[in-house]
Amino acid sequence: MSFNVYLSGEIHTDWREQIEEGAKAAGLNITFTAPVTDHDASDAAGDHLGAEDNQFWRDHKSSKVNAIRTQTLIQKADLVVVRFGDKYKQWNAAFDAGYCAALNKPYITLHAEDIIHPLKEVDATAQAWATTPEQVVEILRYVLKA
Repeated sequence: MSFNVYLSGEIHTDWREQIEEGAKAAGLNITFTAPVTDHDASDAAGDHLGAEDNQFWRDHKSSKVNAIRTQTLIQKADLVVVRFGDKYKQWNAAFDAGYCAALNKPYITLHAEDIIHPLKEVDATAQAWATTPEQVVEILRYVLKA
C-alpha cells in the first residue's frame, strides 16, 4: 500500500525530516508533500503580481498564491499531519485542519500537551493526536502495514 501525506504547520523545527526519515527507516511507501517552508519565499509568493503599499494586500496576494499549492496538495493527500509548535501561533495550520475537516480528509495533529486546550476543536475532529514525530511514524506504520 502506498500513501500520500501532506505535512502542514510549523516551519521552524525539523519535525518533517524526522517523520520522513522514520517512515523511510520503517520501509513505508509514502510520498510526502508540504507547503513552502522558506518563510521569505512564502511571504513573497505574490510579489510578481505587482508592488503593494499596504502590507495587508501583499499578504493577501501571497496567501492566495500559496493557497493554490496548499489546497491542491491537501486534496491529493490520503492523510494530513498538522503540526502546532510552541514558538509561534500557526493560524495557517489551524486553517489547514479546518479545511481537512470540511473535506472529510483524515488528519493527525502533532503538538505538545500544554496547548491541548486552545486546540480542543482542532483535536476533536482529528483522527489522532500525537506529541512526537515518532508517534506519527508509528501511526503511519500501522495504517500501511497492519
